[in-house]
Amino acid sequence: MRKIVHIDMDAFYASVEIRDQPDLRGQPVVVAWDGPRSVICAASYEARQFGLRSAMSVARAKQLCPHAIYITPSFDKYREVSRQVHDIFHQYTDLIEPLSLDEAYLDVTRNFKNLPTATDVAQAIRAEIFAQTRLTASAGVAPNKFLAKIASDWNKPNGLCVIKPSQVTQFLPNLPVGKIPGVGQVTLQRMQILNIQTVGELAQHSQAELAHHFGRYGYRLYDLARGIDERPVNASRERQQISKETTFSEDKFLPELGEHWHHLAHQVWEQMQKKQMSARTVTIKLKTSQFKTITRSVTYSSHIPHYTEFQAAVLLMIERLTPELNHQLMFRLAGVGVGELALQQQQAQLRLLE
Repeated sequence: MRKIVHIDMDAFYASVEIRDQPDLRGQPVVVAWDGPRSVICAASYEARQFGLRSAMSVARAKQLCPHAIYITPSFDKYREVSRQVHDIFHQYTDLIEPLSLDEAYLDVTRNFKNLPTATDVAQAIRAEIFAQTRLTASAGVAPNKFLAKIASDWNKPNGLCVIKPSQVTQFLPNLPVGKIPGVGQVTLQRMQILNIQTVGELAQHSQAELAHHFGRYGYRLYDLARGIDERPVNASRERQQISKETTFSEDKFLPELGEHWHHLAHQVWEQMQKKQMSARTVTIKLKTSQFKTITRSVTYSSHIPHYTEFQAAVLLMIERLTPELNHQLMFRLAGVGVGELALQQQQAQLRLLE
């Protein structure tokens, strides 16, 4: 039986800014670029009381909370705080799977400090995070990743929730299905049509029924409804992708995006060089004026060695995508990303072995 802890920093970006500017405490603070097409990166809990949340447009946020205080993101600062937090994790276990700057799974079935329970480990980590950073974190403790992630959100902010193996069958039935990680609006709407409101109601459906309605995801839903999640904490997980996006001040037609593609490709390549990474997968992303997202990816048999090849790959995908799109479509966002990453040093070693 695994002992999994999910740590989630509370309103991370906003909390860092409030820590550094104490006069902001108690105010509705929003971390975002202040522009008509910008979206919220983070909102303090005071701002959330007005309905503000991450990924909401700044324009909508200003309607809901005109007196909110906007702060430009400072990601170098957030990354440094995240590094401090991860250093604390490593004092207790080396089985750590980061999900983002502000959250991670930890397998503490065995821990370096020989604390008797996973709850003790979670409490110690939260206390150490506060002592070193003056920031709070919430934690979920459970026998698997699925339950631990749900638990970490249960008593936010600055909370701890423990789901013991013996409590799983009592905890799950009344849980709203919207709390299941991965259940988005489309899946939730399908569930509502089927009159599935809770995990208990989801568990009443057979595996075949769920696969019929939700495809392959139905098999996973069948397991999750029973508290089953066999995924291990992936301690070797590398950063899965590097990407850059730009939201335009005004919607644009596809032929007008030429310089933006070059700029985005250059930004992504710079980040790859800074991190000494190389990539095999290249992705482009577009979001229409109606908020429909379009993505295309290509994966090569070997890592892309030079910027000229990377730029050519981006432009080739755009060229191939263009005939598929209605020429009257307008776009509000464009993005470029890379995946299948590896350290450049590792790639050099592989080439020597070939």
